[in-house]
Amino acid sequence: MSDNVNTTSAPEAECTHDCSTCSANCSSREGAKKESFLAAANKNSRVKKVIGVVSGKGGVGKSFVTVNLAVLLQKKGYQCAILDADITGPSIPKSLGVKGPARGNDDGIWPIESKKGIRVMSINLLLDEEESPVIWRGPVIAGTVKQFWTDVCWGDVDYMFVDMPPGTGDVPLTVFQSLPVDGIVIVTSPQDLVSMVVAKAVNMAKMMNVPILGIVENYSYFTCPDCGKKHVVFGESKIEEVAAHHVLPVLAKLPIDPDSAKVVDMGLAEQLEVHELDGAVERIEASLPVAK
Repeated sequence: MSDNVNTTSAPEAECTHDCSTCSANCSSREGAKKESFLAAANKNSRVKKVIGVVSGKGGVGKSFVTVNLAVLLQKKGYQCAILDADITGPSIPKSLGVKGPARGNDDGIWPIESKKGIRVMSINLLLDEEESPVIWRGPVIAGTVKQFWTDVCWGDVDYMFVDMPPGTGDVPLTVFQSLPVDGIVIVTSPQDLVSMVVAKAVNMAKMMNVPILGIVENYSYFTCPDCGKKHVVFGESKIEEVAAHHVLPVLAKLPIDPDSAKVVDMGLAEQLEVHELDGAVERIEASLPVAK
């Protein structure tokens, strides 16, 4: 190596607090990078808080939790909305008994309101037939979810819940990067894989700097209608130790309730009062307060 070559590291640039001209890699620049990914909401939208409802795997009742959180907060006097980001498996409209087609004008698309006033946008409200499959590749699906934020006229909303598809793929990444997510609720079930599945969701949220409000365990137990005894169908719950490992609160443990499932299948989810989720609602109000 030539003696004329300078092998010492260049001194780290000093922050000038102007990211357009400064070369320093500081926290301000990282914040600006994250901010640059955010998509502007529709000009007719004024959403105060955005809460993602996520799960590491499918079949844990994530949409059930989403709907009932919105129902409980709506009953408390907040204006709630649900952005159904599960494009290939939408279930929010059917749960709330809302049907399309959603209408639009030059300003954008207008969400459909449930009987109690919860505003909903879902791909099923835009399809000619709600049973038509959505056979799209990941980038197109992610783009559609982003348009539900940019092109839908949500109006004044206190709490918007984003019902996300399971896993850590394109859609959750798009939501975390493009929407101003204020916090997430993780939904899981009491099975042997729970620690790994929850860990994936927690780690993604941490990597994206999204606050985690807590964990909801669904299908925790079944109460016998004859003797009143509780049975743990999927085995003893380990959610407390999993939550403690990640320093997160357990927001609720929901039972297996066939009657509730029937009500939701009939599109009457707003008739339910799932008070097991009261703690989750209190956590949302305390962590993400809004003025009514």
